[in-house]
Parts: sequence; C-alpha cells; structure tokens
Amino acid sequence: MEQTLDFIKTNEKRFLDELFDLLRIPSVSADGKYKNDVARACQFVADKLKAAGADNVEICPTKGHPIVYGEKLINPALPTVIVYGHYDVQPADPENLWTTPPFEPQIRDGKIYARGSCDDKGQVYMHIKAFESMMKTNTLACNVRFMIEGEEEVGSDNLGTFVKENKDRLKGDVILISDTSMVANDTPSIEVGLRGLSYVQVEVTGPNHDLHSGVYGGAVGNPIQILCEMIASMKDKNNHITIPGFYDDVLELTKEERTELNKTPFSEADYKKELGVDELVGETGYTALERTGIRPTFELNGIWGGYTGEGSKTVLPSKAFAKISMRLVPNQKSDKATELFTKHFKSIAPKTVKVKVTPFHGGEPVVTPTDSVAFKAASMAIEKTFGKKPIPTRGGGSIPIVALFEQELGLKSVLMGFGLDSDLIHSPNEHYGVFNFMKGIETIPLFFKYFAELSKR
Repeated sequence: MEQTLDFIKTNEKRFLDELFDLLRIPSVSADGKYKNDVARACQFVADKLKAAGADNVEICPTKGHPIVYGEKLINPALPTVIVYGHYDVQPADPENLWTTPPFEPQIRDGKIYARGSCDDKGQVYMHIKAFESMMKTNTLACNVRFMIEGEEEVGSDNLGTFVKENKDRLKGDVILISDTSMVANDTPSIEVGLRGLSYVQVEVTGPNHDLHSGVYGGAVGNPIQILCEMIASMKDKNNHITIPGFYDDVLELTKEERTELNKTPFSEADYKKELGVDELVGETGYTALERTGIRPTFELNGIWGGYTGEGSKTVLPSKAFAKISMRLVPNQKSDKATELFTKHFKSIAPKTVKVKVTPFHGGEPVVTPTDSVAFKAASMAIEKTFGKKPIPTRGGGSIPIVALFEQELGLKSVLMGFGLDSDLIHSPNEHYGVFNFMKGIETIPLFFKYFAELSKR
C-alpha cells in the first residue's frame, strides 16, 4: 500500500481544495430555499465520484433530494463494500455565533471550520478520495458501491424507498459508514451501537388570538407557561422520564457490560471544562458515559411563542411551540415511543389549552457485532494508521438508516468514523481536523485490503 500512501500525501492540498469547494455549497436539506444548492452539492459529488473512477454514476431522483449512486465492480469473486454517506448539512443558525461564515471554510489551528466539515461532507469525501487513490495506484481490493444521499439531516425518508426498489443493485457484504466519532486522536475507537430517535413538534393553543396581557392576564391560560410546565413534568427529580410505559422495552445491560463500557477513557473534569459547565446532570444511578450511550433521553430542542423581537410587547400569546427529541436504546421502537409520548402529553394538558403533536422523523437503535470480519478489518486498519488498537464504544447519536440497511438488505454496518465529539457538529463553529480527514483517507484503503484478505479465510 506504499504507492497508495504516497499518492495520498502528494495530493493532500488538492484533496483539501476540493473539499473546500464542496463545503462552500450550502446544501441545507431542511430549508426549501436551499433546494438548488442541495442539487449543486449532489452534482458535485457525482462529478467527483465519476472522476475518481466509478462506473455507472447516476443521480437518482426521489420525492425529495436525490441520491448519488456509483460503483466499481472489479471481480465477482471479491467481497463488495457499500459506502454510505450524505452530502446534506444542518442549518447554520445562529450564524452570528460563527467566528467565520459557515460556508466559507477556513483552516485554523489545524481544523477545517465550516458547516458540514465533519458531518458529513468531510467524512464522506474521504471515501471518494480514498477510492480515487486506490484506483490511481491499482490497489482496489474489493468491489465497491457508493450510495450518498441528500436527506440524512431530515430523516432519510426517501432513502428507504430507494433501498427497497434497488435491492439487486445494492447487493453487497457490508455497509461502511463514516458519520461517527472517535474518543480522541490518541485513543481511536469504533462505535458499535447507536441510539434510535423519535422527533416531534408540539403546539399548544389557548385563546383564538393574541391578547393584551394586562386586560386578560390572570383570567386566561398562557400557552407558553402551560407548555413549560408540561415539559418540566416530563422528568422527575431523578431525571427519570415520566411517560408511562416508556422504559418497558429498554434493554438493560449487565453489570459486566456496564463495567466494560466505563473502561472507555473519560475525564469528567475535562468534559465539563470543554463544555463550560460546572456540573453534569442526568438519570440517577448512571455515569455520564452510560447516560449518553445506553440510556434513553428526552430533550427539548427548541421552544417559542409570543413576542421575541426587540423591545417589549405586552402580549398573552395564542400559541406556543416546542421541538422535542427522544433518543432510544435497543428494543425500543420509535413509533411506539412517539405514540406513548403523544398520549401522555395530551393527557396532562389542562382544559385551558388544546394540544397538537406532529411527528417529524425517527429511527431505530442498533448494535453492531464486534466479532465480524468487517469489524476486525476496520480494527486492523485503524490500528495500522493510528498505531493503537481501537476500542469499541456506544454512540449517543442516531443514524436511522443503519437499521434500515439491516432490515431491507440483510447487511450489518461498520461505523468507522474519524470525527471527534468536540467537532461541534450541528452547532456554530463546526470543524474537522485536517489530521482526521487525511488519516481517514489513509485508513479506508487498508479496510478494503484487510476485508478482502479476511473474507478469504
């Protein structure tokens, strides 16, 4: 693989320049005003995939944003790796909190600052450049199919339809995904579990129009206050979620499994310092690692209503809104969690208001095997490039399509991510280390090499 490594090192500047061009495209899938930009990012990915040497590159339309498909099938006797990623990004709001504009990438202190730099443009582009490097040096050891979508940040609804309708085209042996993180650059890791997700929006309506707070205050229920009280009641003093039946299906880890999980290097003092908080909170009886990896959560993601502009306006609002996410763990189902929440939330509403719950998107929790050929290949590849064997960890985030791939294609996934939890994904000043970007490009060809070798045994 020496010639591949030489090619990668020689082309580092070009690889970064191309990534910057992709990062300049504001491909925000959640906001319709960026529809043309999402399409531009899609075309960019397709063009670069084709230029790298992929065959049958196609922009596949969906009811939403399109999916890029491409392949290189060199030998039917070799295993096939399906590379999944996404070219859409989260909104950059609030943009005033960015040190530099979110779609004008800059390198500072060895980190690439831009929306999507880590999640997931930087990580998916590693695969395209690793593929190009293998093609240019004639070292591609497996067949490969690429499936890169534009709706991951809004639930991947149309990817499911695409997968179901293209099962023959998506035949393979493993799904390879780089959309996760490592513990640290000196402590490499591979995520072997992801939480599921139920995401909803609630609307609480009181009077049929905004009222003068002096004239009506004290006699009419205030939807904002009522909404706050309802949300506050969703957890008890032990930060245990109060939705009846919510924990019924939760898979409890054994004492031994919890002990093993807590061997992951973690400093609570450093964690608090990095986040700028004095104390941590969470479900009583569990460590921070357990709370963010193996326990379900209920989080308020946004809340609004009434007057929020400059100055004052003495209004008693007609409506109040909130966005809520519930992270789920193995054995929980997103549809059931949404149903339990909806029933409970409506039941605790006072007669002074009406409540509407709108489900957005969801996904199922997954646990991936650590004894598979693919996991062993990923572990060997990371150990080779990082100089240290990666540890298995549980991720707190969600990638809903991992469960979909297993259900529809019968394939397990390997979550070989190169980001760090400190990369501020979904937040202002998202960044991704140049070291991590280049190290990913170096590691991916080794995964292909080891996966092909181990598959023969």
